[in-house]
Amino acid sequence: MDAGQDVTVDLHIGAALVEEATEVAQQHGDDGAILLRSYASALRSGSSAGVAQALSPDLAQLMARHLERRFATSYDHELAVIVDRVRARFSTWYELFPRSASAEPGRHGTFKDVEARLPYVASLGFDVLYLPPIHPIGRTFRKGKNNNVVAQPGEPGSPWAIGGPEGGHKAIHPELGTLEDFHRLVRRARDYGIDVALDIAFQCSPDHPYVREHPQWFRARPDGTIQYAENPPKKYQDIYPFDFETSDWQALWEELRSVMLYWIDQGVTVFRVDNPHTKAFRFWEWAITTIKAKHPETIFLSEAFTRPKVMYQLAKLGFTHSYTYFSWRTAKWELMQYLTELTQSEVRDYFGFNFWPNTPDILTEQFQYGNRATFLARLALAATLSSNYGMYGPAYELLEHIPLTHGKEEYLNSEKYEIRHWNLDAPHSLREFIGRVNHVRRANPALQHNNSLRFLTIENDQLIAYSKSSPDGSNVIITIVNLDPHYTQSGWVEVPLVELGIDPNQPYQVHDLLTDTRYQWNGAWNYVELNPASMPVHIFRVMRRVRTEHDFEYYS
Repeated sequence: MDAGQDVTVDLHIGAALVEEATEVAQQHGDDGAILLRSYASALRSGSSAGVAQALSPDLAQLMARHLERRFATSYDHELAVIVDRVRARFSTWYELFPRSASAEPGRHGTFKDVEARLPYVASLGFDVLYLPPIHPIGRTFRKGKNNNVVAQPGEPGSPWAIGGPEGGHKAIHPELGTLEDFHRLVRRARDYGIDVALDIAFQCSPDHPYVREHPQWFRARPDGTIQYAENPPKKYQDIYPFDFETSDWQALWEELRSVMLYWIDQGVTVFRVDNPHTKAFRFWEWAITTIKAKHPETIFLSEAFTRPKVMYQLAKLGFTHSYTYFSWRTAKWELMQYLTELTQSEVRDYFGFNFWPNTPDILTEQFQYGNRATFLARLALAATLSSNYGMYGPAYELLEHIPLTHGKEEYLNSEKYEIRHWNLDAPHSLREFIGRVNHVRRANPALQHNNSLRFLTIENDQLIAYSKSSPDGSNVIITIVNLDPHYTQSGWVEVPLVELGIDPNQPYQVHDLLTDTRYQWNGAWNYVELNPASMPVHIFRVMRRVRTEHDFEYYS
């Protein structure tokens, strides 16, 4: 039509297709047959009205519904599809311990203190605030500072030793505040665009009401004592695991699911699940499926640092996200190999990955022996390689890096066992850098997806380069990271011009979104140099040359 051609024959072909669809509609007794018959008549007329009818969206919908399908085949069973909200695809997590949120050293933090911390978290650009368990903590075998097996008077214990005289998984630690205080925190967080995420840890302190009221839910050893949790050489005497295969398993499963439903009723829709791989897989499949049927907005993050097949199976059972091996992938070849598996193999169809450079349990060797550049580079990698990432703060932005002992990934003076006071205004804080990176993520759709990730050739093993594009191709980001925290590294990076929609015959501009520096590049090969002492990362937005009708050129 736009070329002024005669489309009479095309309209007749279309009319024949519509008449076939009319017969299909009649066979099914559908009222659409009448409308289709009128469309076919209009097309056969060859008039301008017929052309307009041929282009009608209503006709397209009718044809899609009544198309002749004599060559179609059917799958032998019906599959269910769950559609998650956008935060399942793109999220930025910040973990903090509420008991360490007090502005006054030595005082136990409260939900009101966390509420006062919200402007800070929002200024960093995070949209999920994850709180470790907020429940009463047991006294029996309570762990002391630095995981000492004997707690001193006044030591708070591990939040993961859940349950005491005050209650269990549906109760709140009394020093944190009341349920109404928690409700207020959730509401105020939403005012900042932040979801409060809670920890789901299905295990009990020996003092948990479940131990007294439902002893059949725990496995007894031959001497009559209950088997506590172990992860050799670690021993968790302050924790009892549930026996998911108990003869009373149905009541146990119903109760555990009710814990998640209870917190959903309190306004929580995001959960980080502790060690799900040590619990019954069928429980998770049943619990998550039934919960999401009623609450499709819920998001579940699996904390399962275990074998790949087990992690992938948990994803297939319903977990939205999973922690990954990113924390231990440090070399260029390791990162490329792992990300290629996550984004270019069949794994991408079911495994939602969430990159964390650190957690309260994980202080990898690279941080222990690294420097400020290590923290900058690892955060940039997590934030640009994955559309979902998180960090444990304020330890991360304040460069916490001292291990408990050499060769251990445990923090010295870990918040898991004591209350810490953090100086958020310390001059060495990375808060400005973190806020900038998260702003870049929000402003660039390319970084809000994973499937477009492509690694770029760069002639230096200490430099890793990759691109991401928005689904419509209008937003292209190229990230280059110096993996060497001590020395300047340089190299030539190859940009796949045609693949990224860049005219090979025109110069183009790359805008470093971290430093606001702009460079003009020409052709596929371009030189880069990164000094870790100043900034070990480039996050470039590709700016294409645009010519207006008045022959004015600019970059967009």
